[in-house]
Amino acid sequence: MKTLLIIILSLLIPTLVFAAETQTNVSGSNTSIEGGYEQSTTYESGSESSSTTTNTSNSNIRSAPPTSSAPSFSSMSQDVCSSGASVGVQTFGLGVSGGKHFRDLNCERIKLGKVLYDFGMKVGAVALLCQDERVFEAMINAGTPCPIDGKIGKEAMLLWKKYDHERPDYDTYIKRMKKREVINIKINKKEAAKLELHTR
Repeated sequence: MKTLLIIILSLLIPTLVFAAETQTNVSGSNTSIEGGYEQSTTYESGSESSSTTTNTSNSNIRSAPPTSSAPSFSSMSQDVCSSGASVGVQTFGLGVSGGKHFRDLNCERIKLGKVLYDFGMKVGAVALLCQDERVFEAMINAGTPCPIDGKIGKEAMLLWKKYDHERPDYDTYIKRMKKREVINIKINKKEAAKLELHTR
């Protein structure tokens, strides 16, 4: 009876047997690494256990592009009258960079004026600086007009009035003279009206 009960229970208890097991891990989409491992062990009396493992690993790696390097420009020397500008653009497939230097004409004028002054050419140094509109106007306002055609002082002032189109501040000068003419007309009208009142 016990033997029959054991046989019936052994038939009713389910037995789980996995012939093969597969495990898959996936991340990304660019790199694929696959590998298989199979192990088989034979036991006595003809028993056999077999298992197979398959691993798949994918990784998607994107790195930033290298940095675009714009060209450098050194202006550390005191004798350099220029400044530099550079720009660079970098994308995933292409990088472009460029640079340029710009001359500072006013800086060059000042340095040349200093050299002329050091050589004893004071009038030449002043004449060179007078090419700047601001210096020219300051000299006129100070009553010491800039040299022209070898003339200085009052003689230079007469030539500047005669050949005013050669003035570095010609455009500003013309605008100023037009405004003065308008003001002078108003002043003359007021003075004429005052004279009429006195004569009556």
